[in-house]
Amino acid sequence: MFKMNDPFFRPLWLRVLLVAICVFWTVVELWTGSPGWAVMFGGLGAYAAYSFFIVFNPTDPEKDADDA
Repeated sequence: MFKMNDPFFRPLWLRVLLVAICVFWTVVELWTGSPGWAVMFGGLGAYAAYSFFIVFNPTDPEKDADDA
C-alpha cells in the first residue's frame, strides 16, 4: 500500500510528528462536528503509529541495490 519503511522516515522526530499531526487533526475534526473525517484521520493516525513504532524496519538503499 504505502512504503512506510522508506529510509526517509528513519528520524524518530519525523515519525512522531506525522502521527501527532494525524491525531491533532482528528481532534480538530471532532471539535468542528465532522465525525466522518475524524474517523478517517484517526484511522490514518493509528495505521501510521502501528507502521512507524511497531513494525518499522527501514530498508537500506545499498542493500536493495545489491539484491537487484
